[in-house]
Amino acid sequence: MSAPALSEVLAQLKAQIAGATPAAGPTALPERLARLAAAAGLGRFECEVLLLAALPALEPDGAAVLAAAQGDARLRLPSVAFALSSLAEANWQAFAPEAPLRRLALIGLTDESVASLAGIALPERVLHHLMALDGIDAELLAVSTPLEPRFELGGSHGELMRQFGAKLSSDSKGLAPVFELVGADRNAALAIAAAGARAAGRRAYQVVAEALPAAAGERARLAQLWSRESILAGTLPVLDLSDVTGPGEVRSALRFAAAIAGPLALVAAEPLAVPGRDSLRLVVPRPTMADQRTLWAAAGANASDVDRLLGTFTASPEIIADVTANIGADLAPVAGSGPAVPLADRLWAETRVRLRPRLDELAQRIDVRSQWSDLILPHRQFEMLKAIAAQVRQRRQVHHNWGFGGSNGRGLGITALFSGPSGTGKTLAAEVVGGALELDVYRVDLSAAVSKWIGETEKNLRRLFDAAEDSCAILLFDEADQLFAKRTEVKDSHDRYANLEVSYLLQRMESYRGLAILTTNLRSNIDNAFLRRIRFLVDFPLPEAVERQRIWRLAFPSGAPLDGIEVERLAQLTVAGGSIKNIALNAAFIAADEGSPIRMGHLRRAARAEYDKLSKPLTEGELRGWSQEAPHG
Repeated sequence: MSAPALSEVLAQLKAQIAGATPAAGPTALPERLARLAAAAGLGRFECEVLLLAALPALEPDGAAVLAAAQGDARLRLPSVAFALSSLAEANWQAFAPEAPLRRLALIGLTDESVASLAGIALPERVLHHLMALDGIDAELLAVSTPLEPRFELGGSHGELMRQFGAKLSSDSKGLAPVFELVGADRNAALAIAAAGARAAGRRAYQVVAEALPAAAGERARLAQLWSRESILAGTLPVLDLSDVTGPGEVRSALRFAAAIAGPLALVAAEPLAVPGRDSLRLVVPRPTMADQRTLWAAAGANASDVDRLLGTFTASPEIIADVTANIGADLAPVAGSGPAVPLADRLWAETRVRLRPRLDELAQRIDVRSQWSDLILPHRQFEMLKAIAAQVRQRRQVHHNWGFGGSNGRGLGITALFSGPSGTGKTLAAEVVGGALELDVYRVDLSAAVSKWIGETEKNLRRLFDAAEDSCAILLFDEADQLFAKRTEVKDSHDRYANLEVSYLLQRMESYRGLAILTTNLRSNIDNAFLRRIRFLVDFPLPEAVERQRIWRLAFPSGAPLDGIEVERLAQLTVAGGSIKNIALNAAFIAADEGSPIRMGHLRRAARAEYDKLSKPLTEGELRGWSQEAPHG
């Protein structure tokens, strides 16, 4: 016999309350209510309380019948006392805060000084569910995002997704553990949760921990609504803690997770246990080269075109899907744009751009435009930079194909220290190496990464290196003196921890797959113990006169109007390349303001200003042979 319709059961209940028909024995429950009862552990009395609360909303004269039965025209909702006196199998425990009806927010009680006189209200979301109108609660939609599988998961990620889905499918009573999806690849973890939930017949929603309300009461309300939604709609909240770093924020988010009844997934960079809940930890690895090759092939890319990608980038299934969808298979040139760009170059450029967003939030990307010809250095330093670029370019061949990487993979990072006075080209050199390798260069502000709070510096650095790992970007740590200065005597726990922070940074640099560069103005300030762990030490000396001439020639763009410029005289100024660039630029502004070409007089005025800025005297020897300074000076 099929289950009766909700309207039939409500009509019978109304007639019984009005006394039109005698109370009958238990009738079958509507299908939706029967399923809800099984999922939430409701007894017969609790089910009839829900029907009683639905009566004024769904029956035309339901509110009037309830008011008449309770002897008060103002009572448009059934009271707790009325439910206890008029329904079979009544019990006070059903209205306790920890009982399913209130714990899962299936009913609400109006505020009354006498508990038995409180009215029983049926929340709109529960009413819609009983009427077969599905849709997630509006309050939850405001703080979450539906997760949809956007690409196929293969290899190790596909296996994790199958484990996740199988365990979630076996959860018939909401007893599944918390699923911990741990790893640096946030998008892969979210994709595993979305696809695993779908395989288990559930819908996953991403809840970003940082977006949770600060007030404890509001968080408790949201946890209660997620618990209810798990029962009503089979949702799976996926709490994303990837960007949460503060200990207080982490504890608050975990308390919120502990308050959610039913299945729950956590996405985090490191293991985080939810208090009072068993956990099933699934470590989400970065896709292997074999996994990536399979995904690239499935997306239509030729094996020869992806070899270079595999040696540098670690592309997630999402990135590969986005790149191939954006590029397509058409290699025909666009009208008027010249010859078609080879597919391998297009894949490289598109993948590089797609891997930027996470790192863009943590460091400053330098717009790389410089080439080897822009770098003026002594031959030895120039060749060392070429060697650095060659090691980055050939690391896959040497480490993986030739076996020099060994079995543990430790110590394979390429680290360099660029030392020398300001303006000698340290940052420019990093740009040139990045341009030659077609890799992004990011400047890292160490003062922002180093925290006074114990443990926070490592977390900041971990986020940075994890974000950079996939793109193999060049990380430039400017002014490393502040962190790598000679180690002080350990007098307290803070001194000890400062040394640990430096060791941690060096450890991450040594294991980083890309190139990490430290810069310093004074190499003598760096502890020798740290220097021994750096592969390349490149000194950037002040340029000699011949090198300064070459720098001066590069300082003036081809479109700049020049009149009587003597590069040999300009090279007498004993300044670094950065100061030469400043002098040339400032002289150009002086000349432009006068409406004249750039002349030696303008450069003399600009040089005097630059020397004043450097607190350095401009000697007669440096100005020997110069024409007299223009009278406007």
